[in-house]
Amino acid sequence: MRARSVRRLLVAVPVLVTAVATPLVLAASRPAGAQDPDGEQLARGADLYETGCSSCHGHDGRGVDAPDGSVRGPTLETTGEAGAYYYLTTGRMPMANSEEQPVRKPPAYREDQIADLVAYVGSISDGPAIPEVDADAGDLAQGGEVFRGNCQACHSASGSGGALSYGRAAPRLSDATPTQVGAAVRVGPGQMPVFGPETITARQLDSLASYVEYLRSPDDPGGVPIGRTGPIPEGFVAWLVGMPALVALVAWIGTRSPILPGRRHG
Repeated sequence: MRARSVRRLLVAVPVLVTAVATPLVLAASRPAGAQDPDGEQLARGADLYETGCSSCHGHDGRGVDAPDGSVRGPTLETTGEAGAYYYLTTGRMPMANSEEQPVRKPPAYREDQIADLVAYVGSISDGPAIPEVDADAGDLAQGGEVFRGNCQACHSASGSGGALSYGRAAPRLSDATPTQVGAAVRVGPGQMPVFGPETITARQLDSLASYVEYLRSPDDPGGVPIGRTGPIPEGFVAWLVGMPALVALVAWIGTRSPILPGRRHG
């Protein structure tokens, strides 16, 4: 009984210290006009984190190694509020099996719980804050240039996603909100590289979010898009439909040709 009380105390003390000490530290890295979390919010976030996240990411957010030496959960030291927001709002976290690639699904937490968790993770890491993204203020042409130069290779020209190395895949972007796009750009989830303000400025980020929204229903100059699946699948469809049609045509021509009688040799 005494040992259990000691363990609870060891967990409670760091949480209390974090809740009291971090608001002033966070103020320096938070965007202008954003509301700073109070001690109660951090305490709620810490409680949610301890229950749903610490088993993989550690009580201190520095990750957990499995008994076989593999990483059970990565460190959150550079995740920041942007990373927590991206993974929680897209339902990619929490996940049952840390060895699988996180996929988009309905969020496991309510909006207020996500806000508490995001604030707490931001308090124990040095990662980026949630970027302020305004897709309506973006320039569509500029967004297309940014997308083609930095995103198209993995997410495809239509934003429908694509295969990566080691059995991973870049997700489709049709369900991504402007803030989720901005958070992903700044934190670089999975195999995606990090694009800081020196690479993609805040103005370009607005434009990129505008272009991603445009890809949901782009203007069609003509032709058959075949579900916007991209050039390789469309080529495969051409072979799949064209070759059987060609074989059928040859067979039909063969049935229409007259049978020539054989010559007699004398």
